[in-house]
Formats: sequence, C-alpha cells, structure tokens
Amino acid sequence: MASNKKPFALRISPELLEALEKWAEDEFRSVNGQMEYLLSQAVHMRKRGIKVKPDNASDKTDHEH
Repeated sequence: MASNKKPFALRISPELLEALEKWAEDEFRSVNGQMEYLLSQAVHMRKRGIKVKPDNASDKTDHEH
C-alpha cells in the first residue's frame, strides 16, 4: 500500500525533541506519529477543516499523566 503522506523537514531544539520523545513513548507512538497527532488536534481545535482520525492512545489527557 502506497502512503499518500509527504515528507517534511523540521528543525526543532534538542530540548523540544527530547520532550516529544518522552511524550510519544508515554502514548505508545513514534515521535513522528506524536507530532502528527498533536498537529491534527491543534488544527481541529482551531476548526481549520480537517477531520482527526480516532487513535487508540488519543483518549489520554494531560491530567491522566
């Protein structure tokens, strides 16, 4: 199955990357998957017109950590 996702280069600070790595591990996601999830949620919250697909780990909230 071919992926319709496009590669995208991103430069972030080592500290932010470390935080994302830890968060992704807590949510059982890859860093890429975590970033895609967070960006999708942010866009959805700002009502920019994309649908967020359900995810097994997406029902976790910050107050549960």
